[in-house]
Amino acid sequence: MEYYRLLLFIFFGILPSLIWLSYYLAKDLHPEPKRMIIKVFLYGAAVTIPVYFLQVGLIGLLDQLQDMNIISYSVIVFDVLKWFFIIAFTEEVSRYWVVKYAALNNSELDEPLDIMLYMVVAALGFAALENILYLFSPIYNQSFEQVLSQTVTISFIRFIGATFLHTLCSALIGYFWVKSLFDHKRKFFIIIGVLLASLLHGLYDLSIIALRGPFTLLVPGFIIVGLALFMIYDFDEVKKFKGICKL
Repeated sequence: MEYYRLLLFIFFGILPSLIWLSYYLAKDLHPEPKRMIIKVFLYGAAVTIPVYFLQVGLIGLLDQLQDMNIISYSVIVFDVLKWFFIIAFTEEVSRYWVVKYAALNNSELDEPLDIMLYMVVAALGFAALENILYLFSPIYNQSFEQVLSQTVTISFIRFIGATFLHTLCSALIGYFWVKSLFDHKRKFFIIIGVLLASLLHGLYDLSIIALRGPFTLLVPGFIIVGLALFMIYDFDEVKKFKGICKL
Protein backbone atom coordinates (compact mmCIF):
# COMPACT_ATOMS: atom_id res chain seq x y z
CA MET A 1 0.00 0.00 0.00
CA GLU A 2 1.32 3.44 -0.90
CA TYR A 3 2.18 5.73 1.99
CA TYR A 4 -0.28 8.38 0.85
CA ARG A 5 -3.14 5.92 1.29
CA LEU A 6 -1.99 5.10 4.80
CA LEU A 7 -1.86 8.79 5.69
CA LEU A 8 -5.26 9.40 4.11
CA PHE A 9 -6.86 6.56 6.05
CA ILE A 10 -5.37 7.70 9.34
CA PHE A 11 -6.28 11.37 8.81
CA PHE A 12 -9.84 10.80 7.64
CA GLY A 13 -10.34 8.04 10.20
CA ILE A 14 -9.46 10.33 13.09
CA LEU A 15 -11.01 13.51 11.68
CA PRO A 16 -14.67 12.68 12.51
CA SER A 17 -13.71 11.99 16.13
CA LEU A 18 -11.73 15.22 16.41
CA ILE A 19 -14.61 17.29 15.05
CA TRP A 20 -17.10 15.77 17.48
CA LEU A 21 -14.57 16.06 20.30
CA SER A 22 -14.28 19.82 19.77
CA TYR A 23 -18.07 20.09 19.83
CA TYR A 24 -18.50 18.17 23.09
CA LEU A 25 -15.60 19.89 24.84
CA ALA A 26 -17.23 23.23 24.05
CA LYS A 27 -20.23 22.15 26.14
CA ASP A 28 -18.08 21.81 29.26
CA LEU A 29 -18.13 25.04 31.28
CA HIS A 30 -15.06 23.88 33.25
CA PRO A 31 -12.65 22.38 30.70
CA GLU A 32 -10.90 19.15 31.66
CA PRO A 33 -7.08 18.87 31.59
CA LYS A 34 -5.80 18.05 28.12
CA ARG A 35 -3.71 15.18 29.46
CA MET A 36 -6.85 13.50 30.83
CA ILE A 37 -8.73 14.01 27.58
CA ILE A 38 -5.83 12.50 25.62
CA LYS A 39 -5.49 9.64 28.12
CA VAL A 40 -9.14 8.62 27.95
CA PHE A 41 -9.20 9.06 24.16
CA LEU A 42 -6.17 6.77 23.75
CA TYR A 43 -7.58 4.21 26.18
CA GLY A 44 -10.81 4.23 24.21
CA ALA A 45 -8.84 3.61 21.02
CA ALA A 46 -6.72 0.89 22.60
CA VAL A 47 -9.70 -1.11 23.83
CA THR A 48 -10.96 -1.37 20.23
CA ILE A 49 -8.45 -4.13 19.44
CA PRO A 50 -9.32 -6.63 22.20
CA VAL A 51 -13.03 -5.92 21.71
CA TYR A 52 -12.67 -6.64 17.99
CA PHE A 53 -10.98 -10.00 18.61
CA LEU A 54 -13.57 -10.86 21.26
CA GLN A 55 -16.36 -10.11 18.79
CA VAL A 56 -14.73 -12.19 16.05
CA GLY A 57 -14.28 -15.07 18.48
CA LEU A 58 -17.88 -14.97 19.74
CA ILE A 59 -19.32 -14.76 16.22
CA GLY A 60 -17.15 -17.71 15.22
CA LEU A 61 -18.39 -19.61 18.28
CA LEU A 62 -22.01 -19.02 17.24
CA ASP A 63 -21.23 -20.39 13.78
CA GLN A 64 -19.50 -23.45 15.21
CA LEU A 65 -22.31 -24.23 17.64
CA GLN A 66 -24.82 -24.18 14.80
CA ASP A 67 -22.58 -26.19 12.44
CA MET A 68 -22.15 -28.85 15.13
CA ASN A 69 -25.94 -28.90 15.72
CA ILE A 70 -25.35 -28.05 19.38
CA ILE A 71 -27.58 -25.00 19.06
CA SER A 72 -30.02 -24.30 16.26
CA TYR A 73 -31.36 -20.83 15.58
CA SER A 74 -32.87 -18.85 12.75
CA VAL A 75 -31.20 -16.03 10.86
CA ILE A 76 -33.15 -13.52 12.92
CA VAL A 77 -31.97 -15.01 16.20
CA PHE A 78 -28.39 -15.09 14.91
CA ASP A 79 -28.57 -11.42 13.89
CA VAL A 80 -30.03 -10.40 17.25
CA LEU A 81 -27.29 -12.24 19.14
CA LYS A 82 -24.64 -10.79 16.86
CA TRP A 83 -25.65 -7.13 16.65
CA PHE A 84 -27.25 -6.58 20.06
CA PHE A 85 -25.08 -8.71 22.34
CA ILE A 86 -21.78 -9.47 20.62
CA ILE A 87 -21.30 -6.13 18.86
CA ALA A 88 -23.28 -3.43 20.70
CA PHE A 89 -23.11 -4.76 24.26
CA THR A 90 -19.36 -5.50 24.22
CA GLU A 91 -18.57 -2.05 22.82
CA GLU A 92 -20.74 -0.17 25.30
CA VAL A 93 -19.42 -2.12 28.28
CA SER A 94 -15.81 -1.66 27.15
CA ARG A 95 -16.15 2.12 27.09
CA TYR A 96 -17.79 2.13 30.51
CA TRP A 97 -14.81 0.21 31.93
CA VAL A 98 -12.35 2.55 30.19
CA VAL A 99 -13.81 5.56 31.98
CA LYS A 100 -14.14 3.71 35.27
CA TYR A 101 -10.50 2.64 35.11
CA ALA A 102 -8.88 5.70 33.54
CA ALA A 103 -10.84 8.65 34.93
CA LEU A 104 -13.24 7.83 37.74
CA ASN A 105 -10.78 8.04 40.63
CA ASN A 106 -8.90 11.01 39.22
CA SER A 107 -9.12 14.21 41.25
CA GLU A 108 -9.84 16.16 38.06
CA LEU A 109 -13.23 14.48 37.82
CA ASP A 110 -15.02 16.91 40.09
CA GLU A 111 -18.45 17.53 38.58
CA PRO A 112 -21.28 15.32 37.26
CA LEU A 113 -20.92 16.49 33.66
CA ASP A 114 -17.36 15.12 33.59
CA ILE A 115 -18.65 11.54 33.61
CA MET A 116 -20.73 12.09 30.48
CA LEU A 117 -17.87 13.96 28.86
CA TYR A 118 -15.30 11.24 29.51
CA MET A 119 -17.72 8.59 28.25
CA VAL A 120 -17.97 10.57 25.01
CA VAL A 121 -14.19 10.95 24.79
CA ALA A 122 -13.70 7.20 25.24
CA ALA A 123 -16.29 6.57 22.51
CA LEU A 124 -14.50 8.96 20.16
CA GLY A 125 -11.19 7.20 20.72
CA PHE A 126 -12.90 3.89 20.00
CA ALA A 127 -14.55 5.30 16.88
CA ALA A 128 -11.30 6.83 15.61
CA LEU A 129 -9.47 3.51 15.44
CA GLU A 130 -12.59 1.75 14.20
CA ASN A 131 -12.87 4.29 11.37
CA ILE A 132 -9.23 3.79 10.40
CA LEU A 133 -9.66 0.01 10.29
CA TYR A 134 -12.88 0.42 8.33
CA LEU A 135 -11.11 2.52 5.69
CA PHE A 136 -8.42 -0.11 5.19
CA SER A 137 -10.21 -1.95 2.38
CA PRO A 138 -8.53 -3.35 -0.73
CA ILE A 139 -8.24 -0.68 -3.42
CA TYR A 140 -6.87 -1.81 -6.76
CA ASN A 141 -6.12 0.16 -9.92
CA GLN A 142 -7.63 3.38 -8.63
CA SER A 143 -6.23 6.85 -9.11
CA PHE A 144 -5.41 9.21 -6.26
CA GLU A 145 -8.61 11.17 -6.97
CA GLN A 146 -10.72 8.00 -6.77
CA VAL A 147 -9.10 6.88 -3.53
CA LEU A 148 -9.51 10.34 -2.01
CA SER A 149 -13.15 10.59 -3.07
CA GLN A 150 -13.99 7.17 -1.65
CA THR A 151 -12.14 7.87 1.61
CA VAL A 152 -13.80 11.27 2.13
CA THR A 153 -17.25 9.81 1.38
CA ILE A 154 -16.86 6.96 3.87
CA SER A 155 -15.41 9.31 6.49
CA PHE A 156 -18.34 11.72 6.13
CA ILE A 157 -20.92 8.93 6.32
CA ARG A 158 -19.32 7.62 9.49
CA PHE A 159 -19.07 11.17 10.86
CA ILE A 160 -22.86 11.62 10.77
CA GLY A 161 -23.56 7.95 11.44
CA ALA A 162 -21.40 5.47 13.36
CA THR A 163 -19.09 7.98 15.07
CA PHE A 164 -21.98 10.16 16.22
CA LEU A 165 -23.89 7.08 17.37
CA HIS A 166 -20.93 5.97 19.51
CA THR A 167 -20.85 9.32 21.29
CA LEU A 168 -24.61 9.40 21.85
CA CYS A 169 -24.80 5.88 23.26
CA SER A 170 -21.83 6.46 25.55
CA ALA A 171 -23.29 9.78 26.69
CA LEU A 172 -26.52 7.95 27.47
CA ILE A 173 -24.62 5.55 29.73
CA GLY A 174 -22.88 8.54 31.30
CA TYR A 175 -26.23 10.17 32.01
CA PHE A 176 -27.57 7.12 33.85
CA TRP A 177 -24.22 6.83 35.62
CA VAL A 178 -24.65 10.38 36.90
CA LYS A 179 -28.22 9.56 37.92
CA SER A 180 -26.87 6.64 39.94
CA LEU A 181 -24.71 9.00 41.99
CA PHE A 182 -27.81 10.70 43.36
CA ASP A 183 -29.81 7.56 44.05
CA HIS A 184 -29.28 4.56 46.32
CA LYS A 185 -29.90 2.11 43.46
CA ARG A 186 -26.58 2.89 41.81
CA LYS A 187 -25.97 -0.34 39.93
CA PHE A 188 -29.56 -0.41 38.76
CA PHE A 189 -29.22 2.88 36.91
CA ILE A 190 -25.88 1.93 35.35
CA ILE A 191 -27.30 -1.39 34.15
CA ILE A 192 -30.29 0.40 32.63
CA GLY A 193 -27.96 2.80 30.84
CA VAL A 194 -25.76 0.06 29.39
CA LEU A 195 -28.71 -2.06 28.29
CA LEU A 196 -30.57 0.88 26.73
CA ALA A 197 -27.45 2.06 24.90
CA SER A 198 -26.80 -1.50 23.67
CA LEU A 199 -30.40 -1.84 22.50
CA LEU A 200 -30.30 1.38 20.45
CA HIS A 201 -26.79 0.65 19.16
CA GLY A 202 -27.78 -2.85 18.10
CA LEU A 203 -31.01 -1.65 16.49
CA TYR A 204 -29.05 0.93 14.51
CA ASP A 205 -26.58 -1.66 13.21
CA LEU A 206 -29.23 -4.28 12.48
CA SER A 207 -31.48 -1.82 10.64
CA ILE A 208 -28.65 -0.89 8.27
CA ILE A 209 -27.87 -4.53 7.55
CA ALA A 210 -31.31 -6.13 7.52
CA LEU A 211 -33.80 -3.50 6.39
CA ARG A 212 -34.43 -2.55 2.77
CA GLY A 213 -35.76 0.48 0.96
CA PRO A 214 -36.33 3.76 2.80
CA PHE A 215 -36.27 2.02 6.20
CA THR A 216 -32.52 1.52 5.79
CA LEU A 217 -32.14 5.26 6.33
CA LEU A 218 -35.30 6.11 8.27
CA VAL A 219 -34.73 3.81 11.24
CA PRO A 220 -31.06 4.71 11.83
CA GLY A 221 -31.90 8.38 11.25
CA PHE A 222 -34.71 8.25 13.78
CA ILE A 223 -32.39 6.65 16.34
CA ILE A 224 -29.67 9.26 15.78
CA VAL A 225 -32.06 12.23 15.93
CA GLY A 226 -33.93 10.85 18.94
CA LEU A 227 -30.71 10.20 20.86
CA ALA A 228 -29.32 13.61 19.89
CA LEU A 229 -32.39 15.43 21.21
CA PHE A 230 -32.34 13.35 24.36
CA MET A 231 -28.65 14.09 24.93
CA ILE A 232 -29.10 17.85 24.42
CA TYR A 233 -31.68 17.78 27.20
CA ASP A 234 -29.51 15.51 29.37
CA PHE A 235 -26.40 17.66 29.09
CA ASP A 236 -28.41 20.68 30.22
CA GLU A 237 -29.97 18.70 33.05
CA VAL A 238 -26.65 17.32 34.29
CA LYS A 239 -25.15 20.82 34.34
CA LYS A 240 -27.66 21.65 37.07
CA PHE A 241 -26.55 18.76 39.28
CA LYS A 242 -24.44 19.74 42.27
CA GLY A 243 -21.86 17.86 44.21
CA ILE A 244 -18.64 15.98 43.77
CA CYS A 245 -18.84 12.77 41.75
CA LYS A 246 -17.56 9.87 43.85
CA LEU A 247 -18.54 6.23 43.80
